[in-house]
Amino acid sequence: MESMLNKLKSTVTKVTADVTSAVMGNPVTREFDVGRHIASGGNGLAWKIFDGTKKSTKQEVAVFVFDKKLIDKYQKFEKDQIIDSLKRGVQQLTRLRHPRLLTVQHPLEESRDCLAFCTEPVFASLANVLGCWDNLPSPLPPDIKEYKLYDVEMKYGLLQVSEGLSFLHSSVKMVHGNITSENIILNKSGAWKIMGFDFCTQSTNPSEQELKFPCKEWDPNLPSLCLPNPEYLAPEYILSVSCETASDMYSLGAVMYSVFNKGKPIFEVNKQDIYKSFSRQLDQLSRLSSSALQNIPEEVREHIKLLLNVAPTVRPDADQMTKIPFFDDVGAMTLQYFDSLFQRDNLQKSQFFKGLPKVLPKLPKRVIIQRILPSLTSEFVNPDMVPFVLPNVLLIAEECTKEEYIKLILPDLAPVFKQQEPIQILLIFLQKMDLLLTKTPPDEIKNSVLPMVYRALEAPSIQIQELCLNIIPTFANLIDYPSMKNALIPRIKNACLQTSSLAVRVNSLVCLGKILEYLDKWFVLDDILPFLQQIPSKEPAVLMGILGIYKCTFTHKKLGITKEQLAGKVLPHLIPLSIENNLNLNQFNSFICVIKDMLNRLEAEHKTKLEQLHVMQEQQKTLDITNQMNVSEEAKSSSTGNQIDKVFNSIGTDLLPSGSDIKENELSSKQRKTSLTLEEKQKLAKEQEQAQKLKTQPPLKPQTHTITPPVKQAKDLTETLIDNMSSLTSHSISKPKVASSGSFSSVPSMGIGMGFSSPVDSTKRNITNGLNTTIGLQTSGFSMGAGTTSQNFFSSPSGTGTAKVNIVPAPNMPNYSPVSATSAVSQLTQQNRPADMSSLDNLFGPQKPKVSMNQLAQQKSTPWVNQFVPPQGSPGTTSSVLGPQMNIVGQPGFGMQGNPFFNPQNFAQPTNTMTSSSSASNDLKDLFG
Repeated sequence: MESMLNKLKSTVTKVTADVTSAVMGNPVTREFDVGRHIASGGNGLAWKIFDGTKKSTKQEVAVFVFDKKLIDKYQKFEKDQIIDSLKRGVQQLTRLRHPRLLTVQHPLEESRDCLAFCTEPVFASLANVLGCWDNLPSPLPPDIKEYKLYDVEMKYGLLQVSEGLSFLHSSVKMVHGNITSENIILNKSGAWKIMGFDFCTQSTNPSEQELKFPCKEWDPNLPSLCLPNPEYLAPEYILSVSCETASDMYSLGAVMYSVFNKGKPIFEVNKQDIYKSFSRQLDQLSRLSSSALQNIPEEVREHIKLLLNVAPTVRPDADQMTKIPFFDDVGAMTLQYFDSLFQRDNLQKSQFFKGLPKVLPKLPKRVIIQRILPSLTSEFVNPDMVPFVLPNVLLIAEECTKEEYIKLILPDLAPVFKQQEPIQILLIFLQKMDLLLTKTPPDEIKNSVLPMVYRALEAPSIQIQELCLNIIPTFANLIDYPSMKNALIPRIKNACLQTSSLAVRVNSLVCLGKILEYLDKWFVLDDILPFLQQIPSKEPAVLMGILGIYKCTFTHKKLGITKEQLAGKVLPHLIPLSIENNLNLNQFNSFICVIKDMLNRLEAEHKTKLEQLHVMQEQQKTLDITNQMNVSEEAKSSSTGNQIDKVFNSIGTDLLPSGSDIKENELSSKQRKTSLTLEEKQKLAKEQEQAQKLKTQPPLKPQTHTITPPVKQAKDLTETLIDNMSSLTSHSISKPKVASSGSFSSVPSMGIGMGFSSPVDSTKRNITNGLNTTIGLQTSGFSMGAGTTSQNFFSSPSGTGTAKVNIVPAPNMPNYSPVSATSAVSQLTQQNRPADMSSLDNLFGPQKPKVSMNQLAQQKSTPWVNQFVPPQGSPGTTSSVLGPQMNIVGQPGFGMQGNPFFNPQNFAQPTNTMTSSSSASNDLKDLFG
C-alpha cells in the first residue's frame, strides 16, 4: 500500500513539475488555470495539450504548450526557424474563423521556456486516437487508449475536414500544405477540426479563376519541425516543386486511407532519400490495386483512389467530396444538421426535432452524448422549442446511466421543471414520469418533480387533469409514502370534489382505486372510505367508481374492511346507492353482488366471534363449578374435622387418655408460631415433665369389685324398675350439649351412648359399642331429657333445638377407672371409654326369681308398660318402655355400625378390661343374642 502511495505521489509530483516548468512565467497562466496533460497534436505532435479553465468565467478551455526543451539539441538558427514556423501556424489559425477550424480563444504567448495559446476544449488529436501516442503523458490516459471511432464518426469527421478544406480553398484561397492526422483535432463534442497552418500558402492571384500558389523546394537539411509530413504530402511537392488545392486533396485521401487502416499511412517514406522514395511512390500510385484499398468501405473506395491519383487534375475538389453518396448517411446528415442548427428558423428546427427520435436509436451512445445532447439542451432557452426538444432529451436519458443522467442531463432539466408554459411541457414530463422518478435523486424529486405533478392536478385545463390522473397509477409505486399520503391524495380528492367535469371526477375515483394497493390499510379506512360519502354526484359512472373502490378495498388481501366498518359505514352507504334510479340492471346486479359478499363475510365473522365467546363462557362456567365443588369439598372436609373434634371434645376429658400428647403438640405448634415469654416457657417445661411422667407410668387397670349376691328371695320386678328409675332421676348429671349447626341436628332422646348426628345418610347410621353389638334398647339406668315424641335420633338439618342428655348412674352402679387402650382409636386424639354396664348388671342380675302368676297379671295390667324388649331385627318398631313420653325408635339403622365416626375400619377393637360376674355376662348374651 505504501509503495502504491509513493508511486502515485511521484507521478503527481512529476506531472505538476512538467506543467509548472512548461508554462511557468507564460502570460497565459495569468488568465487561465492549467490542468492535467491530456493529449498532443500539431506537426510532429510537438504541442502538448492540457485542459484548463478561464479564471474569470470558469469556462473550459484547452491549453496548447510547446516546451522549448524539445529543441535544445538544435542550433540557435534552427531553433529560431522552428519557433517561427510554429508561431506562423498559430497566428494563421487565430486569424481564421470557421466551424471546421480549431477555434483559438487566447492568442499565442511566448515566454523564455515555452509557447502557449488557448483553444476550445479538446479531447485529442486524430493521430492520438489512431494509435500514435508520442508526447503523451505516462501512464497513457485510459480514455485515449480505449477510444474507438464509430463509422458515423469517421464519415462525419472526414466530411468535416472536406468542408474545412472547401472553406480554405474557395473562400480563403489558401492551401493548407500539411493535412495530416496530427493536424486534425477532435474537440470535446467529437467534431474534427483543422489546425497546423505552419506551411499554408496564400494564393498569389486570388481574384483569378485559376489560382496559383507559391511552393518552396524540399530542403532535407531543415529540422523536421520545419518541414511538412512527407507521408501525407502530394508527389508534386517533391518531384515538380508545385502545389495547388488538389495537393490538399491528395493529403485528404491519405488521411482517409489512414483512418480506415488504423493510422497506417499508404506509403512509408525514407526521409534521407526523399526523391527516390517519391519516385517509387509515383509508380505504385499509378498501379494502385483494389487489394491495397480492401479495408476501405466499398462506397468510398473509388473516391479515395481518385484522391490518390498522380495527376492533380483528376482528383475531386473539396466541394465535390462533400457531396459524394458516402457522406449521405443518416447519422452523418443528422450530425451535420446539428452543426448548422443555429442557421435554421423555429419551423425548420421543429420539423427536424420531430423526426429525430427515429434517428437516435441508430447512433452510438457516445456520439449522442457528445454531439447531439449539447445541441439539444442549448435549445431549452427557447421556450417555443422546448416541447419539440424535450422528448428527444428524455429519450437520451433512458439510455444513460443514473450517474450520466445526473451529471449531463439533470442540470439542464431543472429549469424546465419550473416552466408552466407552454402546457405541452407538463404533458411530456407526465408521460415520462417513471423515468424521472427512477433516475432523479430523492431531494430533486421532492423539490422539482412532484411539485410539477401537483401543478398538473391543480391546472385549469381539464385535459391536463385527466392525463395526470391517468398517468399517476403508472408511477405510484415510485412515489414515497409520505408524499403520496400528505400531498398527492389530498389533491386528487380536491380534484374529484371541486371539478365540474364528470370525466375528471370519474378519473379521480379510478386513480384512487388503482393506487389503493400502495396505501396503508388504516389510512384507507379512515380517510379514503369516508371521502366517498362526501361525493355529491349520483351519475352511474361515479356510483360505479365508488363501488369499485369499496370492492377493491374489501377484496384486497393487504387492505380489507373490518366488520365494524361494514356494519356501521359501508353497507349503510352502499345500500341506498344501489337503488338509485340511474343504475341499469347490470350495475344494480354489481351493487347487490358486492353487498351480498359483504353481508356474508359480516355474518361469518360475527358468528365465529359469538361461537368463540360461547365456548369461552361454557369453559368458564365449567371452571367455576369445578372451583365451587373443590371449595365445598374442602369446606366439608374441614367441617368434618371440626365435627370430629367437637364430638370427641364433648365426650369429656376422662375418655381421652392421650390428652397430654395433644397439649404437647398444640404447645409446640404455638411455640413455632410465636415467641414465648420466660414464664410461658417455664410453664411449658412443667407440662412437658408431667406428660413424660404420664407416658412412663404403667397402664391403669380397673378395680375388680366383688358383687355380693343378694339374698335369694322373690323380688318384685316392677318395684325394682320403679326404684331404679327414681334413683336415676334424682341423681342425673348433666353432660355438655352439642351445639347445633348446619350439619348437626339436635338429639332429643337417646338410649345408650352419645347423641350426635353426622352428614351421612340416616339409613346407614349405626352405633356400636365396644363389643360390636347393635344396641336397640334403653335401660332403666339412663334417663332422657325432655323431648317431643315425634323427634328421632337423627333428624334433618332443620331439626329444632337441642336436647339435653342426662346420664344418671344408678346408686348401685360400680365405678370404673379410665382404661388405657392405645389400640382402640387409630389416628385420633380421643378414645371412648368402655360403657358402664353396672345398671344392666343390677337390672339383670344373676338372681332370677320365679314370678308368680299374680305378679305377671299385675305387670300386664300396668298401662304404661307395653313391651320391654323389641324383637331383634324388626325394623320400624317402637318400644314404649318408659311410658308415652319416652319413645325409642326401633329402627334397624340405630346403632353404631353405620356411623362414619365409628367405622370398624377406623377403630380398633377396644380392649375390654371390665370384669363382671358370669351371671351378668349370661344376661347380656341372652339380651343381645
